[in-house]
Amino acid sequence: MLTKAPKGTKDILPGQSSKWQYVEGLFRDICRTYGFEEIRTPMFEHTELFVRGVGDTTDVVEKQMYSFDDLAGRNITLKPEGTSPAVRAFIENGLYAQAQPTKLYYITACFRYEKMQKGRYRQFHQMGVEIFGSESPMADAEVISLAKDMLEKSGMKELELRLNSVGCPECRPRHREALKDFLRDRYEQLCETCKGRYEKNPMRILDCKNENCRRLVENAPLMLDYLCDDCRAHFEKVKELLGEMGITFVIDPWIVRGLDYYTKTAFEFVSTREMAQGTVCGGGRYDHLVEQLGGPGVPGVGFGMGEERLLLLLEEEKAAFPVTEGVDYLLVTMGERARKMAVKIAGRLRKNGRSAVCDMMDRSFKNQMKYANKIGAAKVIILGEDEVEKGICSIKDMKTGEQVTISADHVDNL
Repeated sequence: MLTKAPKGTKDILPGQSSKWQYVEGLFRDICRTYGFEEIRTPMFEHTELFVRGVGDTTDVVEKQMYSFDDLAGRNITLKPEGTSPAVRAFIENGLYAQAQPTKLYYITACFRYEKMQKGRYRQFHQMGVEIFGSESPMADAEVISLAKDMLEKSGMKELELRLNSVGCPECRPRHREALKDFLRDRYEQLCETCKGRYEKNPMRILDCKNENCRRLVENAPLMLDYLCDDCRAHFEKVKELLGEMGITFVIDPWIVRGLDYYTKTAFEFVSTREMAQGTVCGGGRYDHLVEQLGGPGVPGVGFGMGEERLLLLLEEEKAAFPVTEGVDYLLVTMGERARKMAVKIAGRLRKNGRSAVCDMMDRSFKNQMKYANKIGAAKVIILGEDEVEKGICSIKDMKTGEQVTISADHVDNL
């Protein structure tokens, strides 16, 4: 049906768009205070970018990507997440040759073909940050601090930071073998997806949402017990820095994250309110992704925050959004000459930064005044034949009812 939006998409109407503008503006302001600059990447990329970056055993790549061949036969994918495109841009544009670290943020639409749920859409919007070039645990702590500031300043109250380390290529093989040994006798009971993960990436089994699989891995070996000295020292330093920042957290060894590029730190901010939609922000470190995608050996760390999920939680918590202001002036006119005068006055007001609206529906005087109330006009400028003849304007304050008359030549002073 042409008059129905595709499944998994949603119109953002004027009554809601002001809330989106508010959280996006807040995010931009907070990123600026942390020294981040905005990057805007294309809506689609070569499919190989996500296969190599996100991982070919992830649900995103296996089941959820919107991929297609373009007219030249190139396989293209609508971006399902923001980090891989940011890494591609970092490499392609030689940002690694500049003074490091490179600190980027983005607000972008993403696309995943997944089961529809409350607060989850097939076209969704992600706010995220990336720091390239620093191995320091301070970078991990900084992105976590930024995420916390954003969530709290937007109005989130019942919030918990969950923290884990997912190790690195040095220590993961030992955990991988221990996990496979643990799962070997349970293999036949795993879901078909996890059977496929058993050889390629068994750690992803820990992240399976299938209830039976979750029961099967309840006592599985955990990565925290297999960390190498470097990963353990890094994790301890991150915890120490978060303590210095006054940021409380809980250790959650089950955080794996759904994308394969993570190393060392992995974290999630979760709503603890009853019946809430869980994770609102997740991220971590990815020290090998830049190199994996063809760039130099540059480490990175960042997070992604779902805008739909955030707004849903804020509304459920009854967070206070700024009141949307109406227009400054509605020009109420009577007669053709008054309408011509009105468009001139409206133009002058707009040039001075005032919002001004003219009636376009040929309403009666009474209905124009009703319309002024409906659109929240602060004042109306009344123009009739008498005002046109005398070159004056009658201005009524819609809140106080006070009415004054000024020369039309003085409208620039309003």
